[in-house]
Amino acid sequence: MKRLLNTLYVTTEGAALRKDGENLVAEVEGDERARVPLHMLASVVLYGPILVSPALMGACAGAGITMVLLDRAGRFQARVEGPVTGNVLLRRAQYRASDAAEDIVRSIVLGKIANQRAVLMRSLRDHGESQDRAAREAVEAAAERMAHVLRRVERADETVDALRGSEGEAANLYFAVFGHLIRSPDPGLAFRGRSRRPPLDPVNAVLSFLYTLLAHDCRSACEGVGLDPAVGFLHRDRPGRPSLALDLMEELRAPFADRLALSLINRRQIRERDFRLLDGGAVVLSDDARKLVLTAWQERKREERTHPFLGEKAPFGLVPWLQAQLLARHLRSDLDAYPPWFWS
Repeated sequence: MKRLLNTLYVTTEGAALRKDGENLVAEVEGDERARVPLHMLASVVLYGPILVSPALMGACAGAGITMVLLDRAGRFQARVEGPVTGNVLLRRAQYRASDAAEDIVRSIVLGKIANQRAVLMRSLRDHGESQDRAAREAVEAAAERMAHVLRRVERADETVDALRGSEGEAANLYFAVFGHLIRSPDPGLAFRGRSRRPPLDPVNAVLSFLYTLLAHDCRSACEGVGLDPAVGFLHRDRPGRPSLALDLMEELRAPFADRLALSLINRRQIRERDFRLLDGGAVVLSDDARKLVLTAWQERKREERTHPFLGEKAPFGLVPWLQAQLLARHLRSDLDAYPPWFWS
């Protein structure tokens, strides 16, 4: 089993990172705040203006430690990595499969819709009795319609475009009732629909932030097994877009990011006061709230769950890597189909 290494998140503006022997050292105004052995790191994620020494950057590149630069709002800016590696035969198989991707896309869409529906069903089991009747009925109706979409995707011989349409239909059903899953007393944490680039309300700000973290992990997983993260199946190719990483994260959004966002909000660990409104209408997490979310994200990645296909327990943080491995095995014809990750 692959070892679950750490991701270091640096969120303090003006912090400086340098190399000291085989360690990464983080300083703020000349005071050492953290020291981490390089062999314990998988990646470093920097928020806002952070200084990085050339020696540390070179050491990270040589050790296969990726650096990701995000702006203050958590939007991706750049990625610094060493020489690109990968299995050329595997990538050629990936490119061929992308031209006839119906089976792989069907598996991804099945996993995504099933996991979104599982989030709704979990909410009904946990809080259905305390919900008002209209909200409960709306969630039940959405779950039922999503089950119908699932059956259609599973049984029908649909084209990739038709599968994308089914995925979009299920996503609309899911987010139309997502607000009913929120139990915070803060009126500012009401959810009225998905907004992105930029997120226009606090709930969308948390979701977008978590999706950014998940996309980073999925891209690293693709590269780690030798796949090309730019060539996907569900997501169309577009210059600069890691389409395969976005494919891989689709089935993981609901159980990884959405469930964590709901937990933080419903447990009142995040409140309306933990957000800032930027010029242009974007809503972002405050510095303290962002650190809280990052801590919860890292704790979530250490939780173990039995993998439904492999039958072995693994930390959540290794699931993207396991799914990338299974996809690679399918592309090499070791598996008849790509098995999505189902959450229950």
